[in-house]
Amino acid sequence: MEKAFTLAVVSEEKKVDYVSNFLKGKANYWWESARASEEEEVITWDRFKKIFLDKYFSSYMQTQMELKFFQLKQEGMNVREYEKKFTELARFVGDYVDTDEKRAKRFQQGLKPWLRRRLDAFELTTYAEVV
Repeated sequence: MEKAFTLAVVSEEKKVDYVSNFLKGKANYWWESARASEEEEVITWDRFKKIFLDKYFSSYMQTQMELKFFQLKQEGMNVREYEKKFTELARFVGDYVDTDEKRAKRFQQGLKPWLRRRLDAFELTTYAEVV
């Protein structure tokens, strides 16, 4: 869906509406019920993702993905491969990488030690700079 948002140029405020149109059958019934039980009138995209994952992605699986993220190290990967894996797993640990600075810091921590030490000298603060 994130790719579709980029392609279709969907604003942050319209993402939930956009996605909810694709829900069919039981998923649509679940969404109608979940939306009715939410206290906030406007449900953000981040909130939607959280309640969707809570429903369709078991807490055990989510914990496993979080562990994989926190154990992720560059090791035998090149930076591009490491960045791809980092991005795949980062979606399961939103609070730990919810700002550009946190994301950059965590990414740098997983780099090979010699590379991490070299980057330390530059005091980079954005994810793009670190990558």
